[in-house]
Amino acid sequence: GILIAAIHNAGLVTVTTTPLNAGGQIRELLGRPLSEKVMLVLPVGYPSEDATVPDVKRKELEDIMILI
Repeated sequence: GILIAAIHNAGLVTVTTTPLNAGGQIRELLGRPLSEKVMLVLPVGYPSEDATVPDVKRKELEDIMILI
């Protein structure tokens, strides 16, 4: 949380993502040993001028919960 807040405070943007099946390729690209495993990818950059953030709303609990 603190790293992402610092990135945003610096005027940059980021998103957390997992490497899925690309972990080996990422490790090879970065020259990391086989004993290390890629767990998280944190791309960082400047946002484009027209970047937008979707207005995502949480579903109501009643819409996703089934009582049995």
